[in-house]
Amino acid sequence: MNHALVVGGTGMLSRVSLWLLNQGYHVSIIARNPKRMKDLIEQTDLNNHITPLLLDYNNYAELQKKVHTTINENGGIDIVVAWIHSTAPEALKIIAAEVSISKIRWDLFHILGSSSDLKRVKREAILPKNCSYHQVQLGFLIEGTRPRWLTQKEISDGVIEAIKKRKNILTIGQIESLEKHL
Repeated sequence: MNHALVVGGTGMLSRVSLWLLNQGYHVSIIARNPKRMKDLIEQTDLNNHITPLLLDYNNYAELQKKVHTTINENGGIDIVVAWIHSTAPEALKIIAAEVSISKIRWDLFHILGSSSDLKRVKREAILPKNCSYHQVQLGFLIEGTRPRWLTQKEISDGVIEAIKKRKNILTIGQIESLEKHL
């Protein structure tokens, strides 16, 4: 069975977690909120294919330990979907190092905000050579004359599209200056 790791998989990426389950993956989910994890698990009959990793990814030692443990228990990770805030600059590097030990080839789908400089982020990402790196940039949409942020469904649908098509860069919505639309 393939193994996926979703960072933030009970919030805006919960639909991605459930989609991966339905695609036959065992899904390890990093999240902080036990209630949201419980709610997600209750949405599927495949709950025995979910490994909850309840932690704050700012705690690097705990992050490394839990990723290492889920790999030992559920096999090497084939795909990582990571929405990691800038408050944890080392988290992605820690995850990548652990995943790379057990897999010859794996995919990383890095979720980034609308103001992210994709070239700079990619250049600064310290990723092993066996990682196929993909970026998903979240933008906004215009409804009528007003801009709005993306919904959970729009974000998840975009991430799923990026995974299905293995796109190197996918922008969901538009990213040009929001101020232009205010």
